[in-house]
Amino acid sequence: MTDRELPDHLHPDTLAVRAGVARSQYGENSEALYLTSCFVQPDAESSARRFASEEEGYTYSRTSNPSVTGFERRLAALEGAEAAIGTASGMSAILLMAMGLLKAGDHVICSQSMFGSTIKLLGSEFGKFGVETDFVSQTDVAQWRAAVRPTTRLLFAETPTNPLTEVCDIRALAAIAHDAGALLAVDNCFATPVLQRPLELGADLVIHSGTKYLDGQGRVMAGAICGSQKLVDGVFAPLIRSAGMVLSPFNAWVVQKGMETLSVRVRAQSANALEIAQWLERHPAVERVFYPGLPSHPQHALAMAQQDGVGGAVISFSVKADHPEQARRRAFHVIDSTRVCSIATNLGDVKSIICHPASTSHGRLSEAQRLAAGVVQGLIRLAVGLEHVPDILADLSRGLDTLA
Repeated sequence: MTDRELPDHLHPDTLAVRAGVARSQYGENSEALYLTSCFVQPDAESSARRFASEEEGYTYSRTSNPSVTGFERRLAALEGAEAAIGTASGMSAILLMAMGLLKAGDHVICSQSMFGSTIKLLGSEFGKFGVETDFVSQTDVAQWRAAVRPTTRLLFAETPTNPLTEVCDIRALAAIAHDAGALLAVDNCFATPVLQRPLELGADLVIHSGTKYLDGQGRVMAGAICGSQKLVDGVFAPLIRSAGMVLSPFNAWVVQKGMETLSVRVRAQSANALEIAQWLERHPAVERVFYPGLPSHPQHALAMAQQDGVGGAVISFSVKADHPEQARRRAFHVIDSTRVCSIATNLGDVKSIICHPASTSHGRLSEAQRLAAGVVQGLIRLAVGLEHVPDILADLSRGLDTLA
């Protein structure tokens, strides 16, 4: 049973609830979950045509599954993309993108402020196969332009970055990429399509870790690439069919349901984050606060223009200290003094999560790489949830007040 066709030009909040719905013959209102590894074929000839991609139809869940299709269609609608392809995690989406687009001798320009695992994957692992990557300043457009080579195939940035919330100019980077005959990919994990739609600003691909805000409750792993139908169908789908970094039907179903509340969650968490960031900026034990919603943020004006006037829900802040060892001890003290915030490394959850990036998300990088990314020992990242704000402030005060 096919759901009625949705009208054109629906608001994203409506698409988050209604896009990607294909009802079964039973007419269920909530999306069905298809927990099956394979699909029975009507006959051998139909089976042959479907496996040869000559006829539409599901064959094997490593290739496609109705639950995954629903997730992909909903996310594509939210991002304003022609298509999306689900993957097992956010990092597997980056792996799929790189494997699909790059070969030996190709060159990538990447922000030096990217998530630590992204830096390791592109800088180390793909280097083994002859792909060269230059890491440049997230915010200095001139460095991106100067790094372009005849072999440049991809520019890759996340905005805001993890953990310092640096914001890049998507339009400017898109222009540089396209002038070089390359593609621009943007990791939109922090902002989500609620606040920012990179494709509308000129990007070619959008990367997601569905594990974060798309799910919103820290339940499952998921990832996705959004982009043109040509790239999804012609480059990524054939590769994922062979490589197998596929999104499980159950995880796809969970994240698709999570997206129904994406807008209300992200906006409420962002409002909480702004209030907490303003409080942190006034605290005597805090050296600096990194949050795009604050006028003190170096890219505040750009962030407000690109992110629908909202700063997002992730704050990083550094504690005052005389040297790195003391800074690490003080950061650990603040984290260990919390009783409400979860000490973990995820983000996007309705539960506030606090962590020490230098020893977790960026712990596998060298000290030089961490410093280049601005990840110092006194830095703390707080992914703000939906708790009562005064309770979070009291939780942070427990450790910070003893340092002042």
